[in-house]
Formats: sequence, structure tokens, C-alpha cells
Amino acid sequence: MMFKKILVANRGEIACRVMRTAKAMGIKTVAVYSDADARAPHVLMADESVRLGPAPAAESYLKAELILLAAKETGADCIHPGYGFLSERESFALACAEAGIAFVGPPPKAIAAMGDKIESKKLAKAAGVNVVPGYLGEIDSTDHAVEIASGIGYPVMMKASAGGGGKGMRLAYSEQDVREGFEATKREGLASFGDDRVFIEKFIESPRHIEIQLIGDQHGNIVYLNERECSIQRRHQKVVEEAPSPFVTPKMRKAMGEQAVALAQAVGYFSAGTVELIVSGADTTGEGFYFLEMNTRLQVEHPVTEEITGLDLVELMIRVAAGEPLGFTQDEVKLNGWAIENRVYAEDPYRGFLPSIGRLVRYNPPETSPLPQAGGAGGGHALSSNATAAFEDGASPPPSPLPLEGGGEARVRVDDGVREGGEVSIFYDPMIAKLVTWAPTRGGAIAAQIAALDAFELEGPGNNIDFLSAIMQHPRFQSGALTTGFIAEEYPEGFHGAPADAELLKTLAAVAAFAATAEADRARRIDGQLGKRLRPPADWSVTIDKTDHAVTVSTDGIMVDGEDLDLALEYTPGDRMVVADGHGTDGDEHLTIRIAKARAGFKLTARGASHVARVLPARVAPYTAHLIEKVAPDLSKFLICPMPGLLVRLDVAAGDKVEAGQPLAVVEAMKMENILRAEKTGTVKSVAAKTGDSLAVDQVILELD
Repeated sequence: MMFKKILVANRGEIACRVMRTAKAMGIKTVAVYSDADARAPHVLMADESVRLGPAPAAESYLKAELILLAAKETGADCIHPGYGFLSERESFALACAEAGIAFVGPPPKAIAAMGDKIESKKLAKAAGVNVVPGYLGEIDSTDHAVEIASGIGYPVMMKASAGGGGKGMRLAYSEQDVREGFEATKREGLASFGDDRVFIEKFIESPRHIEIQLIGDQHGNIVYLNERECSIQRRHQKVVEEAPSPFVTPKMRKAMGEQAVALAQAVGYFSAGTVELIVSGADTTGEGFYFLEMNTRLQVEHPVTEEITGLDLVELMIRVAAGEPLGFTQDEVKLNGWAIENRVYAEDPYRGFLPSIGRLVRYNPPETSPLPQAGGAGGGHALSSNATAAFEDGASPPPSPLPLEGGGEARVRVDDGVREGGEVSIFYDPMIAKLVTWAPTRGGAIAAQIAALDAFELEGPGNNIDFLSAIMQHPRFQSGALTTGFIAEEYPEGFHGAPADAELLKTLAAVAAFAATAEADRARRIDGQLGKRLRPPADWSVTIDKTDHAVTVSTDGIMVDGEDLDLALEYTPGDRMVVADGHGTDGDEHLTIRIAKARAGFKLTARGASHVARVLPARVAPYTAHLIEKVAPDLSKFLICPMPGLLVRLDVAAGDKVEAGQPLAVVEAMKMENILRAEKTGTVKSVAAKTGDSLAVDQVILELD
């Protein structure tokens, strides 16, 4: 019997995502919230809402007893945990069962079996799943760790047994690395997860992170829903995901999927789950894939699987929890087209990806594309045409993969849980939205991502939109030659904006001059001016990236550096976006440019970088050579807070001598600690902050002589 009311024990985009499907299924929804989320979109979207407590997750979203109490008080007969928080806690699943409330997820014993990295590898090996060569027993000491690592062969990876999210991991290329990193790995495991056990395994060369999506019911049916590639990562955190993988062949897909199903069957698994695999990109036989871990929950990146299969994974999870069979077999699972997901984070790639917080002054994601099917599941569209279809007895049939083979127009999906005017808080994950595109081909999905990122308006906190666009345009990404080291290898000196080709710079120069002409034309029409109204200049000098462009704007068109550009433009003073039709070597591209007024010109953002264009009438521009250049002040004597956060440690006091590179303070932001170091040798002259202070970005912490 289908549930009547569902409580979503989560927040943000995943809470909204679950509620959209629940509402499409006719199920009432209950939201829970902390004080920081009192007016959040997921709270406003729900039929009912219950306050849990203060903003910190430990006092709200991680309080299982409060969530169960909220379910009982509202009459919810099931709980969906989303991902993160309590989603993979065996104790929470057991508590739901004891309270007589259905847990929309796997059975507790499966969560327990897969939650321990060492035990899960033993189970995987017993089930016939490929495992990375390594040592899964207890490691007594550093010397024992060195002995094991030498036996496996370098390089090796040391991992905390209960680790996750990139914490408690050390790569060792030599005995010295093991001796230096083993104890640190143990300490991180104990501090983060309360478990100091460490295991050591072979590090795979040219590693790719590929995972298999599973769905199973309580009647013994388990199928795999193809694979996802998640190799684009930064500090072991996924940034870009796609389905299918450009590396995986049909034969390899079948082998990986069957091993994943075998593991799930071995632990009595049902509901949605993901088997993560580390794949050797250097092994072209298709046999070099190894078990990494199993996530016993819905993954952040589940939309790309939905897009290529036509299935709503949230709906399937709910139906499975209600005891329904899957309603389709492995042979009926579709693989249609290509889907890519980019995670839009509140972090500043131009400042070393430091976390950012604050008000979303402007939030206007790109326009989404409805699927040809009716309904209202994830991202504002349905992924199962059966969501509201009813049988005569009032029950609805289980979803089956939609027949989506063939071509079709590229489409855009945005999964989010924020709105303009909302706050990005220091208390939770910095993800703002998930931007998903689908197209018949991988190239089409990439092109749709680039266009959608150009059209994504986000002002307030720093964000990684430019960085994501740069990845999409990167030749190595477009070729599919991915590894988990992609970002570190391609951006070793950090991110400074995507490179712009000559064609793009000419288009930007044309747009800047066109906008300046429109601004001048408006200015000349203001009443009360002395003398005759002046005509706006036709000839402009536009300087972008230290390169001057001569631009002429007339009724006949726009000329840049003596070349006519066949562009269709429209701009009214105050517009935030300009669409340049006719951009590109073939003249068939639609380039969306975010535009904002800047001193003596405009700031133009497109194709993964912002460019400040100085725009002056051609007759005025030569005189700028006589202006005195303003020299930036020397700030190296100050320790400046690079992001908003909490000063958790201050290592020096006034009068202390410091060396270049010495740690001076630790600032916590977005659940991560950031060590701030001295840029030069000196003596601490004064200290302007104290431990426990909440610091603003660019706030001075101390000054050196």
C-alpha cells in the first residue's frame, strides 16, 4: 500500500528533489529545518514543516530522535533521508523500524555491511568482485605499515577505514611517505570518524572514478542502471559527473554491472545504491576495474542516470520501500543519449577555491527544458510517465524505463534548493545547484553545458561557474581522456579564467562598443542639456586583456580591427545579459554574455572568464597614455582572512618572530579548516583578532613589521 505522507530528513536541493516526486505521486510532504533554514525553499515547498533546532547540523539535522518525533507528530508513515546527514547510519534505519515508520532506503544490515571500508572489501572479494590489491587486516605500527606497503608495491594509498568525503587519505610513493603519513591518517580517522583503523592498498595509475547505479526491490530483484563517470574531482570531491562514461565499452559495462549486482545480492540489498569503482585508464582491456566502496543511499549525481534511462530514482525508492516490485528487468533498462552534471559551488576558484558565504543577491539559473513526458519530478520535469497514472483500484503501476531511443533536442535541468535573496551559510555544504544537460551525443551535452553556464546569473557569494565552463571547453575533457588527477594536472598553478581566443575577444569588443553606444545615446537624450544634442560616437577604442581594438558602430553594422562582424545584438542600458547571434567561425553560435557596468567600460563574462573592457571614444583614448598609473598598496605585511569564517586558532602573539611559510592562524569555514601562513619573514607588530572571532573576508588578523 502506497504511503500517505513522507518526511524528508534533509535540506536544500535534495529535499526539494524528493518533494517534487512525492507531490507528483500524490504523497503529502513534511519538511524539517534548522533556524538557519526557517524560510528555505524546501520548507516553503512542503505541506507541513517542523523546527529541529539551532543552525549547526549536530543540533538539528543529525538529531535522529527529533526527526522521529517530527514524523510521529505529523503522522508521516515514511522517511526519506536524502544524502549525507543520517542517510547511511544503520542506527537511524533501525530506529525508524522500531518506531513503525518506513525508511526509504536499504535495510540496516546492508548499511552496516557496506559502511566499514575494510569489511566491505572483504565482502566484495567473497562475492567475486574485483578488489584492489591491498592489506585489509589490522596494522599494528608504522613499521608494519612500511612492511605491507613494500609488499604491495609503491605507490600505495593509506585510508581511514571509516573514512569518506576525501578525509583520512594519504598517498605514499616511498617508505618515507608511509612513515610520515601513517600516524597522521590514523589521527584524522579518529578525529573525524571515531575510528583509527587504517588499511593500505595499491594506488591505481591513471585512475578513473566510475560507479554503477543499482536499484533493487524487496522481492529479490536487482538491476544496474548503467554507469556514471565521476573522475573530475578536486580534493577527492566530485565536481563533474556524466553518464555514460566515455571509457566504458558495452562488454565492460556488463561485467561491472553484474559484479555490482552480485555484491548487492550478497548483502540482501534493496532500494537505490551505488557501487563505486576505481578504473585503470592505462588498462584498455576493460578488465582493470576494482571495488572502491558502496554508497547505501541516493547519490548527488543521480540526475544523469535519470536522464539517460528515463527513470525517476526517487519514485523507485519510495515504491520499493512500500513493498512494490520493480516492474522491469535488466534487459528493459535503456541507455539513451548523454547527460552531464556540473556542481555549482559557493567557492572562489580565483582565490584557491576558498569557500564563500553570503546573500544570493542575484540568482537566475538558465531556463530549463521540459521533457516530452508530462509530470513533475526532479528538476521540474517528470522522469516517469507513470507517476500519476492510476489503475481502477486507485493504485499506480510501478515505473518502467521510458522508450527514449533516438535523437532529440538538447535539454537543461537545474536541481536546486535556493532562491534569490537567500543565504549561503557557513553551517552546511557549499553546493548551490546542480546543472544537468542531456543531448543525443556527448559533444551536444558539453555544448549545452557551456551555453547554460554562460546564461547562469549568480551574484553575491563567490562561485565556480567560470571554472566549470573552463573544464567543459578543455580539449582534454572534450576528448574524454579523464583521470581523477585532471584538475591538479591541468591547473597546477590554480585557476585564472578560461583562455579566450581571438574570435571571442573580437565579439566581446564589439559588444562593449555597442553597449557604450547605447549608453551614450541615452545620455544625449536627457532633458535640460546646454547646446545641441550630441550624436553618440561611432568610433571606439576598446581595451580587453591589455589589447586595443578599434571598433566602429554604425547603422551598417559593427567593424572590429577593420573586419566586419556579422552579429545580431540587442542592448538596452540596464540589461544584465546580451546575446550575440552569429558568433563563431561559422557564424551559427548564440553567445550569451553577462554584462555589468565598470569604471570606464564594462565587465563582460562569457566562456569561463570575466573580461574588463575599457571603452573610450577613439579621439579620447590616446590621452590615457599620459595618465599616472596607480600602484597597488603592499599588503604583504598583513595577514588577511581570505574567506568568511571562524578563527579557531591563533599561533602567534605580538612580538613573535615568524618565518615565511610558517602557520600563523587557522580559520574554519564550510566545515573545513584552512591554515593561514606568513608570506614573508618578520616580527608580529600587532594582533587585531582573537580566537573565536567571526571574521569577514579581507579582514586583517595581524600585522608584521
